[in-house]
Amino acid sequence: MSASSRKLPIALRPGDILAFSGSGWKSDLINFATFGVPRFSVSHIGIVAEYQHEFLLFESTTLSDIPCRIQGVPIKGSQAQRVGPRLARYRGKVWAYKPFRPLYKHESERLTAFLVSGLGRPYDQVGAFRSGGVAFSWLESKIHAPNLASLFCSEWVAAALAEIGLLPTNHPSKWNPNRLIRFLTKKEFFKQPVRLK
Repeated sequence: MSASSRKLPIALRPGDILAFSGSGWKSDLINFATFGVPRFSVSHIGIVAEYQHEFLLFESTTLSDIPCRIQGVPIKGSQAQRVGPRLARYRGKVWAYKPFRPLYKHESERLTAFLVSGLGRPYDQVGAFRSGGVAFSWLESKIHAPNLASLFCSEWVAAALAEIGLLPTNHPSKWNPNRLIRFLTKKEFFKQPVRLK
């Protein structure tokens, strides 16, 4: 177990999704827009991958001032964080969603390579807005081609899962956090969550 997951109730592994429900108005707004329950449903997600023998949380956010573990500076967009410090500073609830089976070594390596290649991209506020609700996300997939030049949280996670074959999608930009988590658990690609915080 890595230092970042030592104090958690479960051991994290590559492919695990961490889902956040914040206690602030921005989280509430995201939940309203994505048919979630404020302060209970998911307003942000990230995915765990192994980088140089350490399990890190890869996420795209503007709300963390912790320097990216790999890039060494705070990022407003795609970044990698140690799980322990990230959770310690987060105000709200956090759950871990685990795939129904551990990733194979080649899947884990491919996941890490994909995520590392996307570090430092700016946060996609327009894309995050477009992914809200069923109508917006459907329209997004019909009008706009996938574009990963900038990233919002669930878009990056969906693209990473598609890259390793765990999510059947050709348009990662249409997935908002609540919709993606609901789909992954309903289709039994991921287990029911374990509360971390």
